[in-house]
Amino acid sequence: MFALWIVENHNIIKYNSAIIKKCRIMLKYTFSYDMLKKTGREDSVMMSAISSSNHYITVKELTDLGLSYFKINKLVKEGILKKVNKSMYENTTFDGDESDFSVVQAFAPKGVFCMMSAARYYGLTTYLPDAVDIAIERTMKISTLPDWPAVNVWYFPEKRYSYGVDEITDDCGRFKIYDIEKTVVDIIYYRNKVGIEETKEILKNYLSKEDRNLIKLHRYADDLGCKKILGTYLEVLI
Repeated sequence: MFALWIVENHNIIKYNSAIIKKCRIMLKYTFSYDMLKKTGREDSVMMSAISSSNHYITVKELTDLGLSYFKINKLVKEGILKKVNKSMYENTTFDGDESDFSVVQAFAPKGVFCMMSAARYYGLTTYLPDAVDIAIERTMKISTLPDWPAVNVWYFPEKRYSYGVDEITDDCGRFKIYDIEKTVVDIIYYRNKVGIEETKEILKNYLSKEDRNLIKLHRYADDLGCKKILGTYLEVLI
């Protein structure tokens, strides 16, 4: 079809070298893609891309690889993909490293890791949580949770939920987590749920860091409603 268009529009493109060059590239791409389809290599290339991707892969990432919804459903039936929710699939062929954060983030893509899980990530506590702490805005819902690890969901008001979010990429994938100052402020704000001794330990360890940012910490505490209690803790610890 593309070659026929070139013949029919020969007079238009005859003296336009830029169009001719573009036509050659498109013809080459069309021919290569057709050959992949005829030889069955198209599917093998796509499967190679899936197997080398993350443990969890979004619908958009699958369609960007060239997979139609028909082929996605076919891979689900074959057990290669497993549906997590309406926007995410588990890649069952993945054999790389995974973390608690990467697994939970797949089930709660709008969630932000927080509280003791974030404190543990930043090396602020020796406490090992028995569940992964993740925050969502209080009007949001998580339709499905993983069988493992256990998840503790915190429902934050919009301001607290959207404040101080970082996005981290590591060997296991991408995840969202509150920055270290936001984590400390949240711990102080919810100190009665976390525990007073654990709160003291986390703040003390934060203050011992060379890269601590007390100006940022005070600003966060002021904006999130615990400026006074932060001042009280600092008077005792400093």
